[in-house]
Amino acid sequence: MMNETMSSASGLFQHKWVTRLAIAFLAVATIFVGAKALNAVINFDTSEPPAGNIITVEGQSKVSAIPDVATVSFTVSEDAATASAAQDGATKKSNIALAVLKEVGIDEKDVKTTSYNISPKYAYAPVCYSGYCPPSEQRVTGYTVSQTVEVKIRDTKAVGDVLAKLGDAGVSNLYGPNFTIDNEDTLRAEARKEAIEKARAKAEALADDLDVRLVRVVSFWESGAPMPYYGFGAGGAGAPDMAVKATPQIPAGENEIVVNVSISYEIR
Repeated sequence: MMNETMSSASGLFQHKWVTRLAIAFLAVATIFVGAKALNAVINFDTSEPPAGNIITVEGQSKVSAIPDVATVSFTVSEDAATASAAQDGATKKSNIALAVLKEVGIDEKDVKTTSYNISPKYAYAPVCYSGYCPPSEQRVTGYTVSQTVEVKIRDTKAVGDVLAKLGDAGVSNLYGPNFTIDNEDTLRAEARKEAIEKARAKAEALADDLDVRLVRVVSFWESGAPMPYYGFGAGGAGAPDMAVKATPQIPAGENEIVVNVSISYEIR
């Protein structure tokens, strides 16, 4: 009798345990399915569109402007038997050139040294025997000191005068000018905006032709770089006076910023 009672109690316990497990499973499944359904609703308008439901259009815009900054660089160098003497000579030449820049109104913040080098000079003196010259050790015969300076000229009309005076200052190498636009980002933003508007107009016209509507932008791509367009600068009036040292005419021309955009739209 006792065994029957225990068996009945055990069966009842197992039945209740299975029931609770089933209820818990159903609860978890209900929560999971509900969460998936809610997530689908939330992301309904942000899910990736099918590959065939996209159109891609392009737009281009050009903005032209006269460069307002010119960059030049020059090098002074000196050879001497010792590094100290070469440095002294290079420093004197550099000081003369820097004084010239100050004289023509170049701000100190627009003048910077880009390199300073001290290099030994070597010579070889092989000893030859009966026409045979064996390898010999190199020996230092002196030193070369060079300093390269980059200059930003904000008055492009003064570029020719600056170059002429730097030449008189005894610089050994003169590079430039490189004409740029100081506030190029503003012009690029203007060109980008116009390129996007052109692309959007193409997309809207294409959507009308296809009898679909534009939903959203799914991708955007941009490229562009400034392109120099050269022109002739204004020279002095009248014939040049051969008795006066000539100042080089440095036309600044015009820079053109071209921006290309490609935009993909989801359509429905």
